[in-house]
Amino acid sequence: MPLLEVKIPPMGESISSGILAKWHVSDGDVVRKDQPLFELETDKITSEGTAEAAGKISLKSAAGDEVKIGQVVATIDPAASGQTSEVRPAPAAAAPAPVAKEGISSPAVRRIAAETGIDPATVAGTGKGGRATKGDMLAAAQGGGAGAGPEAKGEREKSAAPSAAPTPSPIPDRPSSGAPRQTRRKLSPLRAKIAQRLVAAQHEAAMLTTFNEVDMSAVMALRAKYQDDFVKKNGLKLGFMSFFTKAVVHALREVPAVNAQIDGDSLVENHYYDIGVAVSTEKGLMVPVVRDCDSLGMAEIEKAIADAAKRAREGKITLADLEGGVFTITNGGIFGSMLSTPIINPPQSAILGLHAINDRPVAINGQVVIRPMMYLALSYDHRLIDGKQAVTFLVKVKQAIEDPARLLIAV
Repeated sequence: MPLLEVKIPPMGESISSGILAKWHVSDGDVVRKDQPLFELETDKITSEGTAEAAGKISLKSAAGDEVKIGQVVATIDPAASGQTSEVRPAPAAAAPAPVAKEGISSPAVRRIAAETGIDPATVAGTGKGGRATKGDMLAAAQGGGAGAGPEAKGEREKSAAPSAAPTPSPIPDRPSSGAPRQTRRKLSPLRAKIAQRLVAAQHEAAMLTTFNEVDMSAVMALRAKYQDDFVKKNGLKLGFMSFFTKAVVHALREVPAVNAQIDGDSLVENHYYDIGVAVSTEKGLMVPVVRDCDSLGMAEIEKAIADAAKRAREGKITLADLEGGVFTITNGGIFGSMLSTPIINPPQSAILGLHAINDRPVAINGQVVIRPMMYLALSYDHRLIDGKQAVTFLVKVKQAIEDPARLLIAV
């Protein structure tokens, strides 16, 4: 039986090569049909290659090699598929983000674990029995730094005992193990492309950011009232992103200038509503696109976002999943961000940044009350979008979130 060649698959017309980032198997392993074999990084996506047949694999390229589309990186001998050699499963890094078991961690902890890939079992917990709290998870996502959220801050303040100020040392501390003080590695194609696009966006667009704040009380009340019924019917929770996606579609219809882009010396007006949702992965930020959001229900939007995020983190996203968006939503609030100025995702003309929800005192009808508030940030290309249009767009989003009934009657 002839050997089966394992080739780098086509990734799209604009991709001719990539980096063979990781092998999930070793030379001489017996692999199963459809078993993940390798991870390929390009300047646009990270994807996996799988075995087309069972058999003994022989590797022809090493991890870290630059490989061309169509290049043979391994061969599989189907005649050896019946050998008793151990079939090595893909390492844990290729699996979906771990989620704590039901009953051990709170829903908030499990949500953050799914979003960030941080295993609650690896976090030093400050809760009962050493369990990780929401604050602990936010602190871990922020690297333990400031802005990890009010719960994490409170736990740190309670655990920080006063101590004498350390005596300054004129010599910086050095690792006692003799480990190097620095490591150096080449940027991955994806990270290099992200860097290039971010710099280009700032140089090519007249970027400006406008801010507002939104009272989340109405949306939170709706979620609390209908969450159980929503989960029973759809098999997943009703989140905030579906509300904001619908609010963005509503605002794009009211202010069509935001749903446009500049192409050379032409103005391109879009009449569809494919919304990109930024997803943080180990390889960098990806923006899978949810198509035709104007015609999708809340459950369909939630399912599409969850599926796209899962595939992005598992390296199964395709180039087609990332193309064609007209507007992007990015949510730094899950990491505890209070306020930021997001960068436009070219060739789009605007991006909406969401942030953490915090109880704050606000004045309503002459009275100071405590409400769950979120800051919103809209970055936009001032060459195309005037300040009045940008502010109006953001106000429309705010009104739709504070009074979701507006989404039903389109006002």
